[in-house]
Amino acid sequence: MQQSIQLSVDAVVFGYESGTVSVLLIKRKYEPFKGQWAIPGGFVLNKESLEEAVQRELKEETGLEINYLEQLYTFGNPDRDPRNRVVSVAYFGLIKPSAFKIFASTDAEAVQWFDINELPNLSFDHDSILKLAINRLQNKMTYEPIGFELLDNKFPFSDIEKLYSSLLGRAIDRRNFRKKLLSFNILDELNEKTSKGSGRPAKLFKFNKKRYFKLKEEGIIFDI
Repeated sequence: MQQSIQLSVDAVVFGYESGTVSVLLIKRKYEPFKGQWAIPGGFVLNKESLEEAVQRELKEETGLEINYLEQLYTFGNPDRDPRNRVVSVAYFGLIKPSAFKIFASTDAEAVQWFDINELPNLSFDHDSILKLAINRLQNKMTYEPIGFELLDNKFPFSDIEKLYSSLLGRAIDRRNFRKKLLSFNILDELNEKTSKGSGRPAKLFKFNKKRYFKLKEEGIIFDI
């Protein structure tokens, strides 16, 4: 008898705050992999779209409601789930953790943010899903300015440099990065300064969403 194929969704939610990049994981309440950490997700119901399913699973298991998740990849290895043949469509997003309240529910025993450099062992094939999501996020950052919503409304340029260096997992050429970003005219320089530590007061900037989305429609090429 031919085995039926089930469809599921998974949500890789990255967090960024104060130079730390994290990912949201749940501890499974039931078998398989009971008591082990996993990416939030679950089976798609008959009358819902993939987008509705991933939003529902994320809310049910973690309490999060995120406006936009980008489709990452479809994972269909025949042995990825010990219960049945399960094909999963994975999504990913990037948020500021302090702006959301998380809590475990349904089949999640616990929910927690983990530094991406200090991850526990993951169930199913979720280590592969997470690895691909990290790679996709880093690649996307090299051709499209993202993550500005994670910064304060007004910020020194050093905060953008820290954001990109942290998410890319490497040092950036600060001079070229600044020159490139300012050339797009998506940052408004303010007549305000801030003092951090013992250094000189730094100029503050504000992200101009209107100009950014106009450039995006025209086909912006970031290339850092």
